[in-house]
Amino acid sequence: MNENRIKKIVIAGGGTAGWMTAAAFAKVLGAEHYAIHLVESEEIGTIGVGEATIPHIQKFNQILEIDENDFMRKTQATFKLGIEFVNWKQIGHSYIHPFGAYGEDINAFPFHQYWLKLKSCGHASSLENYSIATMAARSNKFTRPLNINGSPLSDFGYAFQFDAGRYAQFLRQYSESRGVIRTEGKIASVELCEDTGNIKHLMLDSGLVMDGDLFVDCTGMRGLLIEGALKTGYEDWSHWLPCNSAVAVPCEKVEEPIPYTRATARAAGWQWRIPLQHRTGNGHVFSNHYMSDDEATSILLNNLDGAIIADPKVIRFKTGRRKQFWNKNCVAIGLSSGFLEPLESTSIHLIQTAISKLINLFPSSRFMAHGAELYNKNTIFEYERIRDFLILHYKVTERTDSGFWNYCRTMEIPEYLLDKIKLYSSTGRIYRENEELFSIPSWLAVFEGQGIVAEDYHPAIDAMPLEDLSKKLKDYEMTVKKCVQYMPTHAQYINDNCKAIKL
Repeated sequence: MNENRIKKIVIAGGGTAGWMTAAAFAKVLGAEHYAIHLVESEEIGTIGVGEATIPHIQKFNQILEIDENDFMRKTQATFKLGIEFVNWKQIGHSYIHPFGAYGEDINAFPFHQYWLKLKSCGHASSLENYSIATMAARSNKFTRPLNINGSPLSDFGYAFQFDAGRYAQFLRQYSESRGVIRTEGKIASVELCEDTGNIKHLMLDSGLVMDGDLFVDCTGMRGLLIEGALKTGYEDWSHWLPCNSAVAVPCEKVEEPIPYTRATARAAGWQWRIPLQHRTGNGHVFSNHYMSDDEATSILLNNLDGAIIADPKVIRFKTGRRKQFWNKNCVAIGLSSGFLEPLESTSIHLIQTAISKLINLFPSSRFMAHGAELYNKNTIFEYERIRDFLILHYKVTERTDSGFWNYCRTMEIPEYLLDKIKLYSSTGRIYRENEELFSIPSWLAVFEGQGIVAEDYHPAIDAMPLEDLSKKLKDYEMTVKKCVQYMPTHAQYINDNCKAIKL
């Protein structure tokens, strides 16, 4: 046995972040090889408003060998084909950011380059008509992708909308059945080693001492370990993403759930709507520099589908990230690592990628500093690219109806994002750097959805005669329509495959 090997892992905090970490460690590392402990307090609870995901979560569930239908029943989940953005370009306008491609690439060139040419000639339909995910969402239809070569029915992604609290409970059962040891209690203090500055142990309010070799901070925005004990520091991004508050409330389900999340821009932020099988999740993200808590709550309550089933809860946050995500022998995962508002449903994804990177760089005591350096470098890149994609939604707007939108429209933005906007507006090109999260279709959806007009297209597209191009795109559009007609309704598909037990 390697004497430098990590022997005991302590996860501080439960919730989605804590139990996702515990479940992945138990499955991939093995509780028979490592002592995996999680400490949490029922009294503290969790924020529990992150109920929408992106398609990457399928991979996480597959690694855990979770049966998808069983997971959906137990978390009251629905399917998600994308996000509808309402009032972001201007009041009364909407578009969908879909999970999947627009059309199909031709001769190794992106589909949208051909569409841009056709659009310049006045012959193109709306971009949405070439996305099966968008058209299915608009029609309230769903099926899992089918293995039909060359068909749009095989070329889209999907994610889930679920009850985050039930997902954490589901993973807790999974983890404990595989040897993870849970301890109930509040963390009273964190003791550091005098010589190394590493975390030595946690002291619980019961007097119990939790020692460990590696500590994972899942204590939420408080960051009890990464910030409270290690004083890591925080990089504030609120000058680019000025929303700093949210009020959240669930309401009764009044209609069959739609297969997408809705984000509706308001005077000083935006409202989310996430339909589950048993209820609808709602929230209003806003800047309290432009709107009071009472006004934000009133706007939210006046724009709900059904009666509220819990009291509204106000949450404060500061958009940004820790200066280090892995400091000494502590790794921050979840809200303790930073906060990027849930506009593009990336919160749970960032937990997932943090776990993946930590497992890939899992240290011995000798490798701790080297692993931390690589982890921090890659995570900073990930956070900054997601940050820039979120900023795009605020910056590219035609709204002039409030001080909030005037600030967003005229604010200076990171150079990377500015270059990306200039490149698309002048050439129609979208450059994706390394392994940044959002794909070319994602950037295209927001560029076009919020009114950035490309002045040109790739010159090689002219090699295809206009008549042939027009016919090719028209045929694809008709194929998408036929495929959507073939699909069952979202409600029917859930009823047939993963309907939850009535509560």
